[in-house]
Amino acid sequence: MLRTGGRFADAVELIWREAKLLDDKAYDEWDTLWTPDAHYVLPIDPDAADFAGSLNLIYDDERMRKLRIARMTSGHAQSVLSAARTARTLSRFVVLSDTADELEISSAQLLVGHKREETFLLGADVTHRIRFGETGPRIALKVVRLLNSDESIRATGFLL
Repeated sequence: MLRTGGRFADAVELIWREAKLLDDKAYDEWDTLWTPDAHYVLPIDPDAADFAGSLNLIYDDERMRKLRIARMTSGHAQSVLSAARTARTLSRFVVLSDTADELEISSAQLLVGHKREETFLLGADVTHRIRFGETGPRIALKVVRLLNSDESIRATGFLL
């Protein structure tokens, strides 16, 4: 069912805002978009559904997400000091499930990055579970399925 307003529009706006914050490397503000029980996942197996029981590039709960942000903003990690500049485009939004307090939305992401005179592209299918509550919409789950997740992935120095 096509949704043109209300919760769907709020969810898509949140997803776009998240992309902008990541491109700006505003990781502390990005962290405020998440629910306390949220997970941020980059599975290796493109068909994985049991993330806790699978091997993942990233499987962050709130504690691990905050540790990752601290590492990326501390100025001590070399990969972060020379992190790529990025521009994300998200499109092809499709509602996968709609409950009383959550929308699960699939989208396509194209990330263009530039680092050390090299421009690169990363494509991904992304799933966001957006939870609606008293504080507005928040991310309860984000799964980034890189198109090349089962191949060698270079250290990115940025969040997807």
